[in-house]
Amino acid sequence: MREFAEEPPVEERVGDALRETEATVAAAESCTGGLIGSLLTDVPGSSDYFDRSAVTYSYDAKLTDLAVNREALDEEGAVSAPVARQMARGVRDVAGTTWGVSTTGIAGPTGGTDEKPVGTVYVGVAYRGEWGSGESAVSVERYEFDGDRTQIKEQIARQALTDLLAAVERRR
Repeated sequence: MREFAEEPPVEERVGDALRETEATVAAAESCTGGLIGSLLTDVPGSSDYFDRSAVTYSYDAKLTDLAVNREALDEEGAVSAPVARQMARGVRDVAGTTWGVSTTGIAGPTGGTDEKPVGTVYVGVAYRGEWGSGESAVSVERYEFDGDRTQIKEQIARQALTDLLAAVERRR
């Protein structure tokens, strides 16, 4: 799973940045099915900063494991910015980590629409500020990737880690 890897791979750069800032991360994955967690744990010593990856593929899993609200799922659908936002916050808060990262999208080969074609994903990144600081925040970005299902999943996972790395570096 290195077709889209850079050198050094983003998972190593994320690990270095998290170690340097003494931060931790958890992932909430839908369309990537655990790939973010797999990439992070490919790095020796990742237990210093990686807590967990929750694979919340179904609506019910998003609702019960991450407290994504029913209204967002009903009104927007699982592949949406509001759901990605709630997934990132939910996994951050459930795990008690500094950072939460989420993915929800359409890996294909079916399931796409004109509005949300195959390859569409929303990536959420949530930060936990100190209580009372007002620094807690979450951002969501939409992307579209091309390729077969495996290629799309890798691109999504690597983009999620790239977004996480950028957010961590902004907080240094």
